[in-house]
Amino acid sequence: MQRFTLEQLATLLALVSEGSFEAAAARLHVTPSAVSQRVKAMEQTSGRVLVQRTTPVRLTDAGDVLLRYARQVELLEADTVRQLHEGRSDGRAFPVSLAVNADSLATWFLDALAGLGETLGVAFDLHREDQEHTTRLLRAGTVMAAVTSTREAVQGCITEPLGQMRYHAVATPMFIERWLPTHGGLIALPRAPVVAFERNDDLQESFLRDHADSGSSGPIHYIPTSNDFVRAILLGFGWGMLPEQQCAVEIADGRLVDLAPKSAVDVPLFWQRWNLSSPLLDAVSTAVRAEARTTLRPF
Repeated sequence: MQRFTLEQLATLLALVSEGSFEAAAARLHVTPSAVSQRVKAMEQTSGRVLVQRTTPVRLTDAGDVLLRYARQVELLEADTVRQLHEGRSDGRAFPVSLAVNADSLATWFLDALAGLGETLGVAFDLHREDQEHTTRLLRAGTVMAAVTSTREAVQGCITEPLGQMRYHAVATPMFIERWLPTHGGLIALPRAPVVAFERNDDLQESFLRDHADSGSSGPIHYIPTSNDFVRAILLGFGWGMLPEQQCAVEIADGRLVDLAPKSAVDVPLFWQRWNLSSPLLDAVSTAVRAEARTTLRPF
């Protein structure tokens, strides 16, 4: 059976966090040679190359597997300390790394975590990533849980449904007057300017294919922050797909118009987390599920 010492696992965590052998050595108060020797020992034990000696260092696929193990051991140690001290930490805030898509982060996810930092003695390390790509961070061991659109669980994880985030295709009245002819429906929409979050944001393209039988041929404005994305649409940069929570008031007061009121797009969201018995991770998961029930649409 392969064996890795706590010292070796802590060294791997420091190396990934700091990015170089020298910086990891300074954090651990050892020499860079000692860090290198520990990594070599882990590679000999596993029979695999774990670390690419680049700047900053990068882990191989095998290194990602060991990183996830190291972080799970770290989590179990934090749980043990809390239990030994009757729910109190040792005074250090334990880092809880989570991945979440930008729209959830801007609308409901932070409400789920409110107050948990002090209650649990943790510090949240949130990674903003598209809901279709958060599973990559789970596989790499970068995060311990994620909001994702993928139902199938990553190896070593479990998944459960959270609900559906509803999106509406919206634009300002002036934009519609300029770009969409009267009684023309959505036939001219592909040629109109559109706002996209980033280059892998395909919500707008999917909407066009479903409702205009075409992809976008007009200018595309990339606005990579959620609040500014909303503002860009309100300023008339283009039309775009907004979560219900970010456009319901604006539709009601006339600042935005729903281009297809009967054709909202529902994106399913799931909670994937390490398949590990952990009171800390259980508490975070419970809070996320509770907030999702009050905010997202049920399946």
